[in-house]
Amino acid sequence: WPLPRSTSLFLPEFPVRSRETLFQVLGFAAKGSFGPILKVHDRRNEKFYAVKILPKSVILQQAALKQCKEEVITQKRINHPFILRFGDSWQTLHHLFIMCDYCRSGDLYMLWSVIGRFEERTIRVFAAELGLALGFLHDYGIVHRDVKMENVLLDERGHLKLTDFGLSRHLQRGERAYTICGTVHYMAPEVLSGGPYNHSADWWSLGILLFALAVGEFPVASERDHSVMLEVVSEANFEVPHSVERSLSLLLSELLCKSPTRRLHLFYQYKKHPVFHGMTFDPELLQKHQLCFIPDASKTQRPQEQDLFKNFDWNLAGALARPCPP
Repeated sequence: WPLPRSTSLFLPEFPVRSRETLFQVLGFAAKGSFGPILKVHDRRNEKFYAVKILPKSVILQQAALKQCKEEVITQKRINHPFILRFGDSWQTLHHLFIMCDYCRSGDLYMLWSVIGRFEERTIRVFAAELGLALGFLHDYGIVHRDVKMENVLLDERGHLKLTDFGLSRHLQRGERAYTICGTVHYMAPEVLSGGPYNHSADWWSLGILLFALAVGEFPVASERDHSVMLEVVSEANFEVPHSVERSLSLLLSELLCKSPTRRLHLFYQYKKHPVFHGMTFDPELLQKHQLCFIPDASKTQRPQEQDLFKNFDWNLAGALARPCPP
């Protein structure tokens, strides 16, 4: 159902306006937490964007209105080469919309599903790019809380963009969070147990991600229930296989330390780690690194899910019938 008109006055992050004449809907990009994410073409500047569709009925049912507002507030504050750039946000009668840059090469999980184990030099570049992104967020007091491969997009040259701030939280200095949220497979022990936790939890999630890239599989199997996952994580020793290069193995072990205070969790220490010896942390220079692969969009994008587009404010299903340009 639509929000009462008076409610829109309390959503300055989502101005009331119509955008259907400005955008050509080209297709499905991904499945978000509350609805689909579409690829659109902006007729004003000839650029492509990803638009997250948030049905108000679902948002209200799941009491997620504050979460949506915080997502926009956070993204408006962020400008970083390895974080997906925010474009716009608005609302219509039945939906909220969040628009960001579009990455045509898909996400890291889909690429990992195709490649499996990555070369060590590629992992070093990825680790530097994501480390820079997390360090930037943490300097602003922002904890992402859902660092995972599905939330890391690839640009046309294979470099990374961290995205999806729907679960992010701003913490004041010394403040701790207690909400159990995120993706169970990537949750730090202190998050699984209900806190207290802070930005150190993001570095654990990065450790899980990098472990999967280096080994070709996750360090432990995922469980649906967070309490069961906590038992699994508590009993696991997170040994890195001997096949992983020594300095990278050391980095993974320090990120996957179960104690949040002993864990490698400060960016200035992270970038001095031996695995990055001789490597730059200058974003412009990092983006010039030639990676050992070129993303194939046909293999790294999600499949179409056209049934998701029924009953929107304008005829998205009809728009999706138009062929997507190469």
